[in-house]
Amino acid sequence: MKFRPALIVLIIGVLLFSGCNSADSNSANDESLTVSAAVSLKDAFTEIGAVYEAKTGRPDVFNFASSGALQRQIEAGAPVDVFASAAARLMDELEAKDFIDKNSRRDFASNALVLIAPKDRRSKVSGFEILADPQIKKIALGNLKTVPAGQYADEVFEKLNLKERVKDKLIFGENVRQVLEYVARGEVDLGIVYRTDALTAAGRVDVAAAAPENSHSPILYPAALIKDSKNRRAAEEFIELLLSAEGQNILRKHGFSGF
Repeated sequence: MKFRPALIVLIIGVLLFSGCNSADSNSANDESLTVSAAVSLKDAFTEIGAVYEAKTGRPDVFNFASSGALQRQIEAGAPVDVFASAAARLMDELEAKDFIDKNSRRDFASNALVLIAPKDRRSKVSGFEILADPQIKKIALGNLKTVPAGQYADEVFEKLNLKERVKDKLIFGENVRQVLEYVARGEVDLGIVYRTDALTAAGRVDVAAAAPENSHSPILYPAALIKDSKNRRAAEEFIELLLSAEGQNILRKHGFSGF
């Protein structure tokens, strides 16, 4: 069968037009926001993410891990739009290396550090000083290299002159939720996590004490747009939602202090 040249041109044009429409459609449907966030934000951000998707029509993809691990991923070139850290220091380091848009950076929440015990085992615990007691054999906290909650705990040890007295008792978790599980399962005597994490396991652990005021750096949560983001407007809208009354109410519901 022979095709006339005009017909061939028409067929090619139709195929190209269909291909372009298909690509545009897929691009629109596949557009999503990628947020790398400290694992302590998991419950609050899951709820905020649902609100964001309902408002914008854009799906969001969350990557939850320790803030230090997420920082390393971003520095290695991971495709991220927004980073939400559990420590200002990590965001400072990314800013110094020019990975974030510093003008987009906002503190959106704060937290508290608490000592937790397995359910119904807190009777003799009155404060962090109990960690030096010989009867306390195992203390769980976050990895000092990558987990801000562990770093804050180390500051408390320094302030209360506990470092040498507890160093041989420490069991390290790769994030605060792992520390929470060690305590909930009774695998350690005590653990140190954020107040918000303790709330997620209220029926499994008891809050034994809060870290003394001024015993550690302020626990602030900053969020910022990653400079290589391909979804700048979407990322800006997510940060705006965090700071909105609706976002702040959700954060407070999950135990964070707002701004």
